[in-house]
Amino acid sequence: MEMEMQGNDKDRGTSDRRDKVSSKQHTGSSDNRIIQKLEKTGGGVYIPPFRLPSMMLEVEDKSSLEYQKMTWDALKKSINGLVNKVNAANIKDIIPELFSENLLRGRALFAQSCIKSQMASPAFTDVLAALVAVVNTKFPQVGELLLRMITLRLRRAYKRNDKHQLLAAAKFIAHLVNQQVAHELIALELLTLLLENPTEDGVEVAVAFVAECGAVLQDLSPKGLHGIFERFRGILHEGAIDKRVQFLIEGLFALRRAKFQGHPAVRPELDLVELEDQVTHQASLLDEMNAEDDLVVFKLDPDFLENEKRYEDLKKIILGDEADGGDEGSDDDESSQKEEEEEEQMRIADETETDLVNLRRTIYLTIMSSVDFEEAGHKLLQIKLEPGQEMELCTMLLECASQEKTYRRYYGLLGQKFCMINRVYQENLEKCFVQQYSMVHRLETSKLRNVAMFFAHLLGTDALPWHVLAYTRLTEEDTTSSSRIFIKILFQELSEHLGVQRLKERLSDPSLHADFESIFPRDSPKNTRFSINFFTSIGLGGITEELRGYLKSMHMQQSEEDPSDETHRKRQRKCC
Repeated sequence: MEMEMQGNDKDRGTSDRRDKVSSKQHTGSSDNRIIQKLEKTGGGVYIPPFRLPSMMLEVEDKSSLEYQKMTWDALKKSINGLVNKVNAANIKDIIPELFSENLLRGRALFAQSCIKSQMASPAFTDVLAALVAVVNTKFPQVGELLLRMITLRLRRAYKRNDKHQLLAAAKFIAHLVNQQVAHELIALELLTLLLENPTEDGVEVAVAFVAECGAVLQDLSPKGLHGIFERFRGILHEGAIDKRVQFLIEGLFALRRAKFQGHPAVRPELDLVELEDQVTHQASLLDEMNAEDDLVVFKLDPDFLENEKRYEDLKKIILGDEADGGDEGSDDDESSQKEEEEEEQMRIADETETDLVNLRRTIYLTIMSSVDFEEAGHKLLQIKLEPGQEMELCTMLLECASQEKTYRRYYGLLGQKFCMINRVYQENLEKCFVQQYSMVHRLETSKLRNVAMFFAHLLGTDALPWHVLAYTRLTEEDTTSSSRIFIKILFQELSEHLGVQRLKERLSDPSLHADFESIFPRDSPKNTRFSINFFTSIGLGGITEELRGYLKSMHMQQSEEDPSDETHRKRQRKCC
């Protein structure tokens, strides 16, 4: 019996071993099939992430084609993932992870990933430029390759008149100049190219470019920047471009006078490279460049193992330096946080609104002391306004206009300029219109006239949207003598500025029909007649032709619905 039991145990052991071997052979055969597909298709087969490490371990020949393809795909995914999730808060944590990947082998992958990420999210351009600057200190060939690729992309966008691509590429180059990865010569060349034969899109890109890297150019090449601004001044004097672009140039001049405040070259949290470690590449738009597109495609490396071992040695050196630098950086961050906390404790809150009073005084004196509206606009743009203080400027502008004995067109032009520059001023002036109309009964006749003529100028030049007229309701119950005088002056000024025919066309615009129902009410015949009689009495009866037709058709409908009333009226007329 014992011999039989031992024999059965041996049989069971051999069968278990056969099952394990067969299962290994099955998984190995499936992996081999994937490897064979990789060999045939050149890396276009999806491999689940959990199977890729096990497959790489099972490959015995580490220098084989299939193993190199697997590592290439893993490198590409890792670089793309790190670049896509970098931001100002985690850049110091991303850098060591990025250096742990073979950036020499995947330098083209890194450059391509940075460019694609920047094109998709231009707001993170300064973060990506800081990342490139750090990589450039250890591997200058990576920074040089990226600069060549972005320069070629900029050339291509300029030839195709692709404004979106050109603006994104120019912004990336501007921040590479800020980080001293690219020499300032390429910035001056780009500005010269854009302003040589100025177009609206070219000038707009040039303005955005100078706003991004003007602070650095002011320090590195002040004469070159002065020449660029002289060209901007010449474009303004020529007056051949659109008003909107002219306002952008004027805003750029104001930014220059403010020494580019609000547009620092490098944010403190992105200033990661020491001056002595910076490597600057000289590039020109006129040079012949090779983007080395073949580096983005997988190729068999005969010295794969040697190159991998060499990079492992470099990685140990680099990450050691990064760790030391990170400790120093953390100490600096802690000390700076302590200083900020001490400063916050020492701050004194001003509850007397002294700053607000001083701001109003400054705005008033600037408006009243300027020769013309352009000078006033330049000076007012230099004033530093906190978010939400734009309303103070609009209020003071309206107050200055109302205080004059007679209306001056100077205030209307100044209000028009600010509405064109920034939509915030347009929204605030719209609020001012609503506020002034609600308290128009408190204004004197001269102030009422000046305010109405001011808003008529803004409406006539389309600086203020016409839907603001929806806040006025022209009926006998809803208006006072003051509000009727306000509406009278407003529409008389509009007719003088636009002409009765153009005013009629604007009031007949189908898109604004709902907004004009308060001026031309159709809810009852009484209100309709009141509106018609009002405009007829002020000499603008021509704009009520459509309303007259509506009133006539409404009377005809009423007579059709109740003919007895109509016959009764006719009998009364005969008797009379």
